[in-house]
Amino acid sequence: MRKEDLRAIIRDQYRNLQEEDKTIPRAFSDSLDLNSPCALVITGVRRCGKSTLVKQLMQRFSSAHYMAFEDIRLTDFEKGDFMKAEEVLVEEFGTSANCFFDEIQNVSGWEIYIRQKLDQKKKIVITGSNARLLSRELGTHLTGRHLDFELFPFSYEEYLEFTGSKDIPGSFEEYLVHGGFPEYLRMRKKEYLQHLLTDILIRDIAVRHGIRNVKALKEIAVFLLSNLGKEFSFHSLRRTFSLGAVTTVIDYISFFEESYLLFPVPRFDYSLKKQSVNPKKIYAIDNGLAIANSLSFSTDAGRMLENLVYIMLRRRFKELFYFRGEHQCDFVIRDQDKVIMVVQVCFRLNADNKEREINGLLEAMGYFGLKEGLLLTMDEEDQLITSAGTILIKTVRKWSREELAYCSFTTLTF
Repeated sequence: MRKEDLRAIIRDQYRNLQEEDKTIPRAFSDSLDLNSPCALVITGVRRCGKSTLVKQLMQRFSSAHYMAFEDIRLTDFEKGDFMKAEEVLVEEFGTSANCFFDEIQNVSGWEIYIRQKLDQKKKIVITGSNARLLSRELGTHLTGRHLDFELFPFSYEEYLEFTGSKDIPGSFEEYLVHGGFPEYLRMRKKEYLQHLLTDILIRDIAVRHGIRNVKALKEIAVFLLSNLGKEFSFHSLRRTFSLGAVTTVIDYISFFEESYLLFPVPRFDYSLKKQSVNPKKIYAIDNGLAIANSLSFSTDAGRMLENLVYIMLRRRFKELFYFRGEHQCDFVIRDQDKVIMVVQVCFRLNADNKEREINGLLEAMGYFGLKEGLLLTMDEEDQLITSAGTILIKTVRKWSREELAYCSFTTLTF
């Protein structure tokens, strides 16, 4: 690319950074160690607030260099252009030891440049909406030299601060329906979330993976968004959408997951082979996104609550399963190869479902040797003491604020 073209783009990107938007500090941002010798890698679904977080982090420094590589004007940017861009940044904004790059994985060979900057003791922050494309190169070229962090749409507590709402049941009901995408919460137009889904499917999946059958890709995404919390199998999806091979479905599901759109949860089994072939359950990154794009999800308050609990758990834990024996338990949480928690979700306990929900939880507790289980509801709190153990009944609203951290933050070693 021509140096003067780069100059015009970089100037424009800096002007966009200066625009004043309504923002709030993310709940975890103070814990991010920007002085680490490792690159800080922030991934998350498109439009969840990564650019705003970068702006907030840049304010900690007197100077910083920034480039956003999803800019369509940088389509022809190649790894050899990094040095030209660096020259422009120095000429325009002075030298800086702090570098921020958004969607840098769009540039082939980017990891070599980042490794060079780390060797020069630069502080590097990278953001991206595709976990797999980043992790593949990071694992090959930056082994042990990066810290990974996942950013999600607003938590309930962040939602309250952003909207200026009080922590009351009505606010939680609003959050349950609208979710946590910042821009949607500003405008409250369903079309925004519909366009967002299209952007994820086209720009983050179809274009990057060369998928031609975009119609089938979208149909499967909408089908899964309409059936959150339900079991599915790869073979059933292949038959439903008349796809030629089950491997196509497997690829699509993995693409949904790496772009943070949908997450398959396996049935727990100590046999990895059985775990891989058993039906899985599906959950989405955000209730508002699911409701705006689904055919039936918005009519089922119980599944909305279950999906929200999944998101809250997924912020903190990577290994989530569901349990099925004679009964079913919604979530099994494993940490460092040990099951530490079992969780059941029920919108409201009543005479028709109480025995089923409790038996599912007790069966899972017995299977994993746990003396305590958690039953989350919309508005009920209690404690049941049985011969098999104690069941704590809590509202999701209070539990979300008292019990869960807002992020997962791990040092990767390979």
